[in-house]
Amino acid sequence: MSDLPITVILPYYQAENTLKRAVGSILKQTFTKFELLLIDNRSTDMGPKIARQMAQADSRIRLLFEEEQGVVFAMNKGLLEARGKFIARMDADDVALPERLEKQHAFLLKNPEIGLVGSNARHVSDLPSKGLQRFVNWVNAFHSAEAIWTNRFVEIPLIQPSVLFRADLHRKYGLYRNGDFPEDYELFLRWLDAGVLFFQLPEVLHEWHDSTSRLTRTDSRYSQDAFYRTKAQYFAKWFKRVEPEKALWIWGAGRRSRQRARLLEQQGLKISGYYDLKNAQSKQVTCLSYQEIPNPGSQFILSMVGNYGAREKITNFLEERNYQAGSDFLLMA
Repeated sequence: MSDLPITVILPYYQAENTLKRAVGSILKQTFTKFELLLIDNRSTDMGPKIARQMAQADSRIRLLFEEEQGVVFAMNKGLLEARGKFIARMDADDVALPERLEKQHAFLLKNPEIGLVGSNARHVSDLPSKGLQRFVNWVNAFHSAEAIWTNRFVEIPLIQPSVLFRADLHRKYGLYRNGDFPEDYELFLRWLDAGVLFFQLPEVLHEWHDSTSRLTRTDSRYSQDAFYRTKAQYFAKWFKRVEPEKALWIWGAGRRSRQRARLLEQQGLKISGYYDLKNAQSKQVTCLSYQEIPNPGSQFILSMVGNYGAREKITNFLEERNYQAGSDFLLMA
């Protein structure tokens, strides 16, 4: 095992316009004891030439090539080649602020119980859509291991390319998996399910650059349906293990909520009924007003309501009824 502290893994594909900026932000880190793996994933633009030029100027850069197209294969190539005790993720169109590696490395050394640490991020975009900005604002509000764990089925409240984690995690719990699902979300849920603790530093140490070509916008593996299939799989696994005696009720009886709930039934869970704004009895489902929610103890409530601002209202209502997040309810929208 190498005594090298950090390996930074940076896969790239058709990144000639941003690669130099991204690599430069790593080379300018205040923490200097790292190797940087630049993994060409079959680029046909000037990206590989830029990578070669930068590698010739800095011996910390290692150039790799991954024939199999896809970030899963490029990332796994890097993980298997990495020599560092800690692994830092980086995207070819992002910017790591100068103290990112120093502060994250120091945090993991000081907190051996934490397996992975991210940081708050700044969203950079010229696009008119405000969706990703709202997502970044949401992510930046969570820092503790408990908060990240409790919100894991809404989304993982971390910016994936901002993280640093212990290299033994992928050896214990597996590499990225390829399939019709978001590979980073599946990996994080799998590690959390295994008991790995995540944390997020409150400092902004990463710039997350948005564009029309970002995979989260263009690849079907990052669709809402793909996310909910992954959520259902890991929620069902956890619920069967931890809360098998409680009746599962869904908050939200609209068409979309029921569609999402069916994914849970496909994972072998029985849904006892639904809560919504008012009673809506039908032959298909039992639906009661949320005002009829009983005292905590016998039920577990999973919220499928995704309307903007609804998460906070539902959480506040349940906590006022003495429901505890994680043991009595969770959010999944």
